[in-house]
This record gives sequence, structure tokens and C-alpha cells, in this order.
Amino acid sequence: MQTLEKPHPQFQELQSRLSEIHDISSAASLLDWDQATYMPPAGASARGRQLATLRQIAHEKLTDGTIAQLLDELQSYAADLPYDSDQASLIRLARRLSEQAAKVPATFMAKFSQHRTECYHAWAKARPERNFALVQPYLEKTLEFSREWANFFPGYEHIADPLINLSDYGMKATDIRSIFAELREQLVPIVEAILDVEPVDDSCLHRGYPESEQLAFSLKVAEKIGYDLQRGRQDKTLHPFMTNFSIDDVRITTRVYEQDLGQGLFSTIHETGHALYELGNDPRFEGTPLAGGVSSGMHESQSRLWENLVGRSRPFWNYFYPQLQAVFPTQLGDVSLETFYRAINKVARSLIRTDADEVTYNLHVMIRFELELQLLEGKLAVGDLPAAWNDRYRTDLGVVPTNDSEGVLQDVHWYIGRIGGVFQGYTLGNLISAQVFEAALEAHPEIPTQIEQGNFNPLHDWLKTTIYRQGRKYTPAELIERVTGKPLSTAPLIHYIRQKFEQIYGGIGHGKF
Repeated sequence: MQTLEKPHPQFQELQSRLSEIHDISSAASLLDWDQATYMPPAGASARGRQLATLRQIAHEKLTDGTIAQLLDELQSYAADLPYDSDQASLIRLARRLSEQAAKVPATFMAKFSQHRTECYHAWAKARPERNFALVQPYLEKTLEFSREWANFFPGYEHIADPLINLSDYGMKATDIRSIFAELREQLVPIVEAILDVEPVDDSCLHRGYPESEQLAFSLKVAEKIGYDLQRGRQDKTLHPFMTNFSIDDVRITTRVYEQDLGQGLFSTIHETGHALYELGNDPRFEGTPLAGGVSSGMHESQSRLWENLVGRSRPFWNYFYPQLQAVFPTQLGDVSLETFYRAINKVARSLIRTDADEVTYNLHVMIRFELELQLLEGKLAVGDLPAAWNDRYRTDLGVVPTNDSEGVLQDVHWYIGRIGGVFQGYTLGNLISAQVFEAALEAHPEIPTQIEQGNFNPLHDWLKTTIYRQGRKYTPAELIERVTGKPLSTAPLIHYIRQKFEQIYGGIGHGKF
């Protein structure tokens, strides 16, 4: 990390040790990426061992006492620095990460890492076979590991709190439940009002779109909005994700269905939003914990902002739709822009979270969050999870999965990570995205016109300056306040949804919408 002043000797030592840990963790991330993209299935066992080894080494280096000692020696030095200086921020973040890691044994990290690989490959087999039973014993073990991890942090109010805190620092189960209850109260009447109106016709999205053309067009869109292919690439996978190995190597993945144009296109835009965040980090943060996104919710805010507030907007398609029609003249030649715009914004009861519209999406997240809590509390057995999942979809969304792949197997998260603190970031991200975009428009009202002209630089540059370059210098709550001038609120998202979908669905509810 470059700084104007000559750094303290202990600070240089701290930085060197943290860089070494970062490199080991990046090597593990590269093996993870390969596992989800190109690795032959028979390599799973060895890959699990390799990942366990690397993660144990990284964990041991972070918790061997040397870094804690350096941080103690730097305490008075950091106190004399401005709060938002790079050095003070790194010391502050490193202390938090070090103290957090010190509570978890390295042997536990290794065992859990190997199990995660085994569970992922069991899921990869179970999902296409639509058979939860194939992965159930692995998920039961994941639940045991998740509870054990939480119990390394005694004194919590709810067993999920330490797990939520890992992803969304400063948040607890009670915070999430309160936010979700407030949001649900406002969303459900909107959903019901829209579903009383004649459904939008989205058949134009299901006319058969060859995979190669879809991939080429989606990557063209990603490049146009700012994804640098000299610093990234796109590959196919079972469940799309973004990963990074350095600020200059940030990769995205997608999946494509030829009978659903929106699936691959919007997953690419979504993962591009994640990538823009990582690529936009201050280069001085390379190789340090300050590189990356500050929380799951803030990271999701950027993917959802680009996917929805930009990617499903009229200005965006005023620019891109003629190009899309040129790529697919047979499928879209007779489809007007208005028909296409309404199709990609159709509100409907649906089974798949990643396919869900902006209005119902958060209901999918709430289901998963509550099921996580019940599993951790011991109120729900893993063997009963598919039935509980289906019951919640019946009561909350009015649809029932016909098989496990449409239900409990659709998301990879529980099968490659932990249970607890996994899904709330998506809804937090939706809330933050609307609040951030509102702030961007207040600062630059011309952004929609610029997007309509194919100029995404003003929005991208504003986000880079206010969010991306900050990396992990601030807590999520601090960053939201700095960017928007307000604490997290549900109001901007509800305002955005009402404004957009009243227009699409014809002012339904006579002003009550």
C-alpha cells in the first residue's frame, strides 16, 4: 500500500504478513473458481484436500500471535492517525479480522473446508437428478459445522448472529427480522395489487436463443458498462458467481438457457456489478484486507443496481434493444421495445429466486432467511427442509415446487458454504441499491439521459469514487451514511418499486399502490 508518509516499521511488517495471507487465500479462491468451472469431477477429493491445506495455512498465519502483537504495538501509532487514513483503516480492519479468526481453530477451518468441497460436488450431482436425499447427509454435517462455528463466539442473542456478522458486519438476527418485517408489510399489498391485474406477456423471451449468441451479446453489454476484459473473463457454471484473485483479475460466470433469454443476460449484468466493485478498488489496497467489498449487502447493492435499476430500465433498453434485435432478428424482429420492456419486468409468482422480478424477489430471500434460523435453532431438521421449503412457497408466493431442483436445491449457497448469514445480503443489497441510486441521481440528474445514449461512465465513475475506491475502509453503516447522507432505509426501494410498476401496470390500485 503506497502512502505519502513513511510508514511505521511495525506497520510495514504487518502489511507484509497480511499480503502473504492474501496471496494464500487468493490461490485457494483460484482453486474454487476452477472447481466450479473446468475441473473434472474426479478431481473433487484432491481439490478438497488442497483447499483445506491452503485455508488452514492462511488461518494459522493470521492467528499465530505475531499479527496480534504487531497490532498491539501499533495501537498508539494508529490513534494519532486520521480515522479515514489508509493506515489507520488497515490497522482497524486487521484487528477485527485477527480477533475474529483467533476464536476459530485452524483445524476446524481445514475440516470445514474439505467438507464444503464434498458437499458442493454432492449438490452438483443431486441438483440435475432432482434428488435432495443425495446431498442431505452432507447438509446435515454443514449444519453441525455452522452451529460449531457460531458457538466459537459465545454471548450472542441468537445463534445466527455470529454468522450474519461475518457477511454483514454489525447486523444481528433481530436487525434483519425488523427490516424484513417492515419491508414485507409494504411489499405484500403491492404484490397482491399487481397480481390482480392481467399478466404481462413475456413469451418473447422464450423463443429459442442460441447459447453462443447469448454469451457474446451479454459480454458485449458487460464491456459497455465498464467490465475490463484485460482484467477479467466470463465462463459458464452451475450457479453464477463473481470471484477475484487480485484487483486486476476479477472473473464472472453465468449460465444460459436457450428458452429463457433473461437468465443468462441478467445474470451476466448482475455479476458484472459485483466485478465493477472489485475492479474499482483503490490500487493501493492490492494485497491487503482493505481490497474487496465491505459487506455482502453492499456488494449485492452493486450487482442489483446494475442488474435492475440500470439493466431493466427504459433508458438502458432504448440504447441496447436495437442491438439485441439485430442479433436475434427472427426472435425479436416483430417485438416492440415496449413489449420487451414489459416482459423483462413482468411480476409473477415464481419458484426460482434468481429469476424473480424486483417486486417478489425479497419474499424469496425472507423464506430462506427464516428457514436458516429454524435450522440453526434446532426447530427444523435437515430431512424436513424440502417439505418446509415447499410449504413456505405455497403460503408466501402461492406456488409449489414440483421437484427438489425447483425447490431446496436451486441455490448453491448452503451446499458450498455455511447455513446462517447467507441470504440476508440480497435484500440488504436491494435496499442499499435503491438508496445509492437515489443519491447518484440527486448528484447527477442527467444519468438516465446519459444511459439512454450508451454513456455509462458518469454513473460508473460516481460509484467508483463514492463506493468502489473505498474498499473495506469503513463499516457498512459508515459507508452508507457517507454515500447517501442517511442510515439504511426501506423507503427508497419502496418508492422506486411503486413508481416503476405503477407505470407498467397502469396505475393499479387508484393511487393506493
